[in-house]
Amino acid sequence: MSSVTEPSGGHVPQAIIDATLRAARAREVPVADVTLRDIAHEAGISRSTLLRRLGGTRHALDEALRAAGVEPGGRKPVRERAIEATGTLISEHGLGTVTFERVAAAAECSVPSLYVTFGGRDELLRAVFDRYSPIVDVETFLAAPHGDLEDTVRRLYRLLADALEREPRVLPALLAEVFARPGDGNVQLAFQSLTPRLLAGLGQWLAGEAAAGRIRDLPPMLLIQQMTGPVFLHFLLRPVTSRFAAADMPAKEDAVETFTHAFLRAVALPAADGGGPREQPGG
Repeated sequence: MSSVTEPSGGHVPQAIIDATLRAARAREVPVADVTLRDIAHEAGISRSTLLRRLGGTRHALDEALRAAGVEPGGRKPVRERAIEATGTLISEHGLGTVTFERVAAAAECSVPSLYVTFGGRDELLRAVFDRYSPIVDVETFLAAPHGDLEDTVRRLYRLLADALEREPRVLPALLAEVFARPGDGNVQLAFQSLTPRLLAGLGQWLAGEAAAGRIRDLPPMLLIQQMTGPVFLHFLLRPVTSRFAAADMPAKEDAVETFTHAFLRAVALPAADGGGPREQPGG
């Protein structure tokens, strides 16, 4: 490891500025997109040493680059970087691994900046669940005018399938922890945040359909589980089963269509005007 003189008075050593520019050129990316880990490697020092010499944040480096006539470009705000970093941590290692220290390291920000942005870990996790679960998408869709029952169910299934396939795979990781550790505090927090909104969104819509006589009048939670259970199971297992039964794996849209008609056969009531769900061949 090469030696770099410690800065004084907030000064960033020229060696670190040069290492940043070399790393950007080598990777052919904007300076703002070069990670602190890459800069540290290029400078021949550890990441923790680099952070210490920058005063704990990247701000001093950005200012030094501007003073040297190099515009580092815009980086995503701390909130965005933290949500993305936390989603990746959950997807790869589980909810229990999410600490502000690990998030700060992955998001290349300081722990104090996370407290300023989110207030605490619980608020960070709620922001992540909002981003990577289908809750917000479903709420937005149901708040706008939508088509008939069959078309609405089909589009809801597409939203759920997209959420289950979205990277990082936060929702599958969360559901896996539900089955493995239902009493875990992290799991309880997730469902304390998501369940009321699920009932208020999807549950309220299903209750409205039942009140209008279009579907069977069942408890909203049972209707939600009847609707989401099969599609959740299919798309959770799809990455594994597709490796061993690829020939029998339906295309995504075909799976959505099958689940749509299966749900309607189970709960839809005949429409008075004859406009109920269409029977499929073999139905």
